[in-house]
Amino acid sequence: MGDGTICQLERNSGMWGQVVEEIVRIEKRVFPKHESLAKSFEQELTKNNCGLLYSEIGGDVAGYVMYSCPSSLCASISKLAVKEKYRKQGHGEALLKAAIDKCRTRNVHRISLHVDPSRIPAVSLYKKFGFLVDTLVHGYYSSHRDAYRMYLDFDAD
Repeated sequence: MGDGTICQLERNSGMWGQVVEEIVRIEKRVFPKHESLAKSFEQELTKNNCGLLYSEIGGDVAGYVMYSCPSSLCASISKLAVKEKYRKQGHGEALLKAAIDKCRTRNVHRISLHVDPSRIPAVSLYKKFGFLVDTLVHGYYSSHRDAYRMYLDFDAD
């Protein structure tokens, strides 16, 4: 991987506004308008049990992952994106691993997510970390775009 540093976005950080602004720009570039959280990103981050990690390279946000732990048993990854110029350098892997580790500290038993089957690099990344396809959800993103619901279960300790 490049020299990226994984950081947790903290509301009281002096970097909050700058980082959120950069993540919103990434969000707009990576996701279609109807899937983007660009307009409600800060609001999403204020929800209970929501976390955001980002990869930083020399002051530049390379990518981010948003996750939540809404219950004591289950967590979800709602967004994972890496800027195009930083792709295929391990940043997505580092972000996903860090999010999984954060969720594990909450002692959840399962992490779930949805991903467009046509996003082959994303599906491959999730499978590399042990996520399994649960089902194909027809019309998840729009009437003509489906999603895999994927999950990663942890052994009960």
